[in-house]
Amino acid sequence: MNISSIQWTASTQGARWTSKQAAPLGANDGSNLTLTEEAFQTVEGFGGCFNELGYAALQHLSDKGRGEVLHALFHPEGEHRFSICRLPIGASDYALEWYSHNEHDGDYAMEHFSIERDRKYLIPYIKEALKLNPDLTLFASPWSPPTWMKFPKAYNYGTLRWEKDVLEAYALYFVKFVQAYREEGITIHQIHVQNEVAADQKFPSCLWTGEQLKEFIRDYLGPAFEKHGLDTEIWLGTINAPDPWQELTKKTTSDYDVFAAVVLSDPDAYKYVKGVGYQWAGKYAIQRTVQSYPELRYMQTENECGDGNNTWDYAKYVFNLYQHYFTNGVNAYVYWNMALEPKGRSTWGWEQNAMITVDPASKQAVNNPEFYVMKHFANAVRPGSKRIGLRGPWAGHAVAFRNPDGETVVVIANPFRDTRVLTLSDGEDEARFELEPESFHTIKWPKS
Repeated sequence: MNISSIQWTASTQGARWTSKQAAPLGANDGSNLTLTEEAFQTVEGFGGCFNELGYAALQHLSDKGRGEVLHALFHPEGEHRFSICRLPIGASDYALEWYSHNEHDGDYAMEHFSIERDRKYLIPYIKEALKLNPDLTLFASPWSPPTWMKFPKAYNYGTLRWEKDVLEAYALYFVKFVQAYREEGITIHQIHVQNEVAADQKFPSCLWTGEQLKEFIRDYLGPAFEKHGLDTEIWLGTINAPDPWQELTKKTTSDYDVFAAVVLSDPDAYKYVKGVGYQWAGKYAIQRTVQSYPELRYMQTENECGDGNNTWDYAKYVFNLYQHYFTNGVNAYVYWNMALEPKGRSTWGWEQNAMITVDPASKQAVNNPEFYVMKHFANAVRPGSKRIGLRGPWAGHAVAFRNPDGETVVVIANPFRDTRVLTLSDGEDEARFELEPESFHTIKWPKS
């Protein structure tokens, strides 16, 4: 770590993404963050979710302005360099209206399956991203099955009808989705069975138990993918809370991995599962599940979304989510809405944050604080990198990686309200960094 080779970029509330200069240690400085030789999980990348309201927001921009936003997000040499992104199967809660790909009651053979609506919003959005990064990995999940498969018959609330004909038809629904997108030239690399399996919400949702997930993957979805020759991965996701139907007298953080434990402990279900996706309260389960099944891959599948005010304080909280999930073993981190109109209001009334706000009046895009949180990670940490070990008082505020070319990256936050001195050691050399109050930093240097 030659000081002259260090590249250090900092962001504060008043000055985003500014270059800084590291200094040698002073006489009274001692290292308080040291890189170790430990190597952990491989990083698959970063990304966001393609949603209809995001695409609608981007239409307020000029062709040039929209191109600049998309380049920043998706181009391999852009600001974020996204490599893994999400899309809904049917309506998410950030769709312009609720829909599924087959609302023909009793169509067990999926003869009326159609992605026609997606050709208006999601598919153009995805294809623009693929033009910039043809290697983009895509994963998809439903918020709700078709309404006729549910009880009660509605997009929101309720459960899947647990009948053999319905379960077979729902597995075929996933098959048809993967096939239809393939015909559009879009590869769906992963299927996550349900968005937020423990969410019973007024927006599109569907409750599942761990036992139901196990049975559906083992007896229906896995065999259907095999029968139709699909190499699309099946993931156990997205898990957001404890199993709501477990008879637990008191829920603690140890109860949050019950979905994974129930499914993965069954060998015939386990053989189909390639990874586990966690979001929101799923953060309480990630450590235990990774410890139990270190051979699987893991993903943070939906960044917590705030209240539409896009504050620096919430960005500090979001930085802690990145640090928590990577330290506990995820291979990828996926943001929620990449772009929204001001306040980020959904069609059902919830206001949420976005990395980018597009103002319909000014026709301008504004990069919000969480744009820079993501940039501090995704701009420097490349797919194929390894998370490496840290020790010292600052280790709880930092994550370190080694890129495939040997470059070392340390991403760190100063959460305090005063300037703090960081002294960083790679085991041979040391350097001094003055971290401004409530700031984010990316520090990197090439292989020596």
